[in-house]
Amino acid sequence: MSMLNNYNSLCDDFYLDMYLNTKLELPTQRDTILAFFERLQKQFPSMSRFYQPQNSEYCLEEDRSFSQYRWISLEVDRIGSGIANPPSFQDAYDQDKLVLELVPYMLGVSHLDVGSLDVVFAMDFDYAGSHDEIITEALFSSSAFSCLLELPYSRCVGFSPTMVVTLSEDKCTQARISIESKTGVYEPSDERQGEDEAISLAFTVRQYPRTGERFDSLQSFEHQHRLAEEIMAEKIIPHIVHPLTEAIAQRRST
Repeated sequence: MSMLNNYNSLCDDFYLDMYLNTKLELPTQRDTILAFFERLQKQFPSMSRFYQPQNSEYCLEEDRSFSQYRWISLEVDRIGSGIANPPSFQDAYDQDKLVLELVPYMLGVSHLDVGSLDVVFAMDFDYAGSHDEIITEALFSSSAFSCLLELPYSRCVGFSPTMVVTLSEDKCTQARISIESKTGVYEPSDERQGEDEAISLAFTVRQYPRTGERFDSLQSFEHQHRLAEEIMAEKIIPHIVHPLTEAIAQRRST
């Protein structure tokens, strides 16, 4: 089984995303924006839906009614690129690298303008019950947090843990793991909460430019996605994803 097939078997939806965060605001001229997205559409003709979700954001994407789709977005100070349920890691990486190759001369983003670069591996897990209870049971049942569950009538109604760690001595390379519950804190009696939502896990490897070095976005991207794959395989999947999917499966079987 390939690594990607392994990911797909563990979750309901899998996403590979990339974000380039800039220090200055990106161009807003009509001709510049359209030329950028037209160049991308030339490479990916199936990306035919161009729209403006907000006044300061533009998006080009494939039809989202299918489980697999590409998207690229342009915000005030961020450029995003990703694929939902990609056919392969390389398909996603090729798209991201094209975006990184185009932004210097089509959007004027120089190495001085880069604030940080993010590579994101994300997973959705469908579950109709309390997301907070599942997250707590799967990941924190033997931690100090579990002492609160010993109280009378105690049920977890709000729990979306996040952790950020450094991956380099200079702290310029960082990793962030977050597990997001979609059930609301303020309506714990509503058992339908989360019925149409998914528990979301996102693992991000972020690179900040190092002082005294010229930031190479493409070179950094190569390093980051390899690092993200390695940590996902060795740490996130066995220690976070597996306990989460096992807890969901056990709840569904009872």
